[in-house]
Amino acid sequence: MLLAFALSGCGQPPPQAAAPPPAVTVAQPTKRTVTDWDEFTGRFEAMEEVQVRARVGGFVNSVEFRDGAIVRAGDLLYTIDARPFEAAALQADGQLSDARARAELAKRELDRALTLVVTSAVSESIVDQRRQTLQAAHAAEMQAEGALKAARLNIEFTHVLAPMAGRVSRHLVSPGNLVQGAEGNATLLTSIVTLDPIYIYFDVDEATYLKNNRLWFEGRRPSSRDTPNPVQVALTGEAKPSKEGKMDFLDNRLDVSTGTLRSRAIIPNKDFSILPGQFGRVRLIGSSPYEALLLPDTAIATDQSRKIVFVVKDDDTVEAKAVTLGPLDEGLRVIREGLKAEDRVIVDGIQRARVGAKVTPHTAAPAGNKS
Repeated sequence: MLLAFALSGCGQPPPQAAAPPPAVTVAQPTKRTVTDWDEFTGRFEAMEEVQVRARVGGFVNSVEFRDGAIVRAGDLLYTIDARPFEAAALQADGQLSDARARAELAKRELDRALTLVVTSAVSESIVDQRRQTLQAAHAAEMQAEGALKAARLNIEFTHVLAPMAGRVSRHLVSPGNLVQGAEGNATLLTSIVTLDPIYIYFDVDEATYLKNNRLWFEGRRPSSRDTPNPVQVALTGEAKPSKEGKMDFLDNRLDVSTGTLRSRAIIPNKDFSILPGQFGRVRLIGSSPYEALLLPDTAIATDQSRKIVFVVKDDDTVEAKAVTLGPLDEGLRVIREGLKAEDRVIVDGIQRARVGAKVTPHTAAPAGNKS
């Protein structure tokens, strides 16, 4: 029977060895100086915009600019038929000459009367009448001078000039059309906007405003009302900010319908790549620089409503630690609370980690260490 048992035992496989602990990659948190940024959606607007309108009425002779071109202050944009105003100026010039001649005659007659009144050849009333006639002649002369200046201004206004430098829109009136001047509903001819620099307007929510205000009272962040705090702007389709600028304006009250504070930054735009009306993501400095621990987002897991990371202890067992997260900084997530600089955090293979179980850790160098 012993021989039978021995023979039967020879046919069973040997017991299998226990599986090794799963392999994971661990790394210590990256430690560096960071600055928090608050993000908002904004829209670009021109610093200056002007609607070019006709200042005199008449028929348009020519359009002197290319639609959408960059123009300088004083560049000729339109010409309007000046002949009616030239005729009016000629008439006003003649009226001025007549008024000056009348004033000269009145002065001579007054001088004669003043000479004759000494010998009582004329009465004082005659002198008074001629003095009044001279004053009326001077008044008529001034009126004629004003009419001539107005006529010459109208001739000048027939050349419509760019009031400032910037990018011009398309022409809204073609040659041959009649336009209305300033005396009526002045016709809109085109518009000009400045491009460099350019404004971006955005709305700051009340919670962020209160946070920044509290930091200002504590001396931990300068106020954008008094300090041109830096901003960064990412255009549509950009993953990272490509433009930098500074704060320029905060409104004096919150919008009661939205609970937001209208804010404005000024952005250099030397290449004219940004146009008014574009959207952009604005990053506004939200804190003073501080030392922080950072991890890649892939190392952070969710446990119901908590954010956790898996830490490998000295005995190679896994421990879960609840953490408080901050913003992203250069691709890494700021860990505000719950982690120590010497902790070995599982950054790859967290799906194989079990709390309390052993793992086989492989160390990875922390990414982007900076001081």
